[in-house]
Amino acid sequence: MARPRKPLLSRERIVTTALALIDAEGLPALSTRRLAAELGVSGPSLYNHFATKDELLDAVADSVVAQVEVSAFGVGADWRTGLLEWARSYRAALAAHPSIVPVLAQGPGRRPAALRMADAAFGGMVAAGWPPAQATRICAMVRYFVAGSALGSFARGFVDDPSAYDPREYPHLGRAHLLAEHQQQVDEGAFETGLRALVDGLALRHPDRLPAHD
Repeated sequence: MARPRKPLLSRERIVTTALALIDAEGLPALSTRRLAAELGVSGPSLYNHFATKDELLDAVADSVVAQVEVSAFGVGADWRTGLLEWARSYRAALAAHPSIVPVLAQGPGRRPAALRMADAAFGGMVAAGWPPAQATRICAMVRYFVAGSALGSFARGFVDDPSAYDPREYPHLGRAHLLAEHQQQVDEGAFETGLRALVDGLALRHPDRLPAHD
């Protein structure tokens, strides 16, 4: 009988496998040797697709950003809706792959999906009347906010042991041990509260609402 053929090695398969490895074990787990073993190939064969590990990490990071939805910044769209939908989609993508966030935090560089995202967000804000300098700062602020939210869980920062927080020392943390049990509700609620406050605050500073000399 003919031996079953191995799946063809491709950039997409390498990136998918690398992301799964990073998700499962963190960035330090990714090495050429380990990735090749996961793929069932020899290490040198990876270099036919990616010249360096940094190039591979760029591709992995960009595959995550490619999941982010930016269509709300379309022609004639309200900038507030654009920011809200972008930030929510951005956080969802990063929260699903938190171990890759440090790579994404370095900026878009030459990554196509990241550059398309930046172009859509910046272009949408400028089209809505924000001066380019302010639009740049707003987009940067959203990135900082989203990345920080995706990196960790506030709720899971507290242990679930009710005896851990002595009321004599921490009189206001009597229910802190319950936070981990409600992680999703707490963390997503905190993100949504902050995002809404951010957008509402910006609305008060929109050029259309300010005197001409401001």
